[in-house]
Amino acid sequence: MASAYVLINTEIGGEESVIGQLKAMDVVEEVSVVYGVYDIVAKITSDTMESLKEIISTKIRHLNKVRSTMTMIAAESRILKKK
Repeated sequence: MASAYVLINTEIGGEESVIGQLKAMDVVEEVSVVYGVYDIVAKITSDTMESLKEIISTKIRHLNKVRSTMTMIAAESRILKKK
């Protein structure tokens, strides 16, 4: 399983539109609105690295109201739960 975090800049006021489009994609596991340089962070997963790259470059980057993205491919994932 390949995964990546995609940091997304949207047009001004375009966050909700982009979130709605991301929610419709079955490869998107999590979406967060963030403050700072980027507007949205999305966690993306796919079966292979090749399909992950294809999804990001041909689908996510071309969503309506997306201005730019930066992708961070996950090298290793760990689930940490606090009790």
